[in-house]
This record gives sequence, C-alpha cells and structure tokens, in this order.
Amino acid sequence: MGRQLWRSIAFVGAVVTLTVSCGWAAAIHAAEVSADQVEGRWASEGSTSLTFHEDHTFTAEHFDELPVSSDCAEPSALSSGRWAFYAPAESGQINAADENTTRGTVVSLIFSAGDCEVDAYLFGDEDDPVMCPTGDPDAGCPSDGYLRRNQATASGS
Repeated sequence: MGRQLWRSIAFVGAVVTLTVSCGWAAAIHAAEVSADQVEGRWASEGSTSLTFHEDHTFTAEHFDELPVSSDCAEPSALSSGRWAFYAPAESGQINAADENTTRGTVVSLIFSAGDCEVDAYLFGDEDDPVMCPTGDPDAGCPSDGYLRRNQATASGS
C-alpha cells in the first residue's frame, strides 16, 4: 500500500477514536423519535422488554437481567414506573425529564420501586431505532441488551 493510503487509514482511525473517546458517538448515532414512536412494546434478543403507554407509564419484564439494573437498590423489583423524554436545556440550565416533551433521543425511566432512575438512549435510524438502557451511552449495551420496537404493536398500541 502506498504512503497516501496509509495516511488516509490513520486519519480515519484517529477520527473514529476521538469520536468514541470524547463522548460524541451517542450524539452522532442518536435517533430523535416522537412519543408515539416510543409507545408500545420494546424487546431485546434476551428476555427483557419494556412496554410504554400513552399516559407515560411503563411496565418492564426481566429488566434486572440488564447490567444497568445493578445500579439500582432492588433490581428484582424493577417492574413498572413512569417515563419521559429529557427536555432541551435552555442556556445555563440542566436537562430534566419532562412528560410534556414530545420528542427526544433519551428516555428517562423512573421505576416505582427501588428509588431508581435509568436513562435509555435511542440510536440508529429514526424510522427503526433501538433503545439502550445504560449509564454510559458510549459504552452501549451488551449485544442482547438492545431493545427493538415490536412491529406488531407499532400500530395497535
């Protein structure tokens, strides 16, 4: 390979490394979706599922199997709660979950039991996003931890 090709490869590698290490990966791959797109059942390849309702409640099955649940006091009690998108922050403000926000890239899951709040990041294509409940969006989810929207409930939720 020529010197020019190696420089190009090195440049692309450096950009990718900086993107991931500087926390930009989540922003670059984030999918902004509407509340309507969140409503319904989302399931992982494992046995975890979340079902989101229009009234901003949700139910969870086997959420304790995800690594992020270990940050909660009672992982086995994580079965329901309330959800909201983070509202865009105004200058000098901190983002906060707000049920009046109708679109977003991050969903706050506030569980009824165990005094636990988990963020779920939306990645990929806006028309077919995946959800990753995690404490670090750049770390992602285990391969069987990404949740996909169940298309059977997409129109009938």
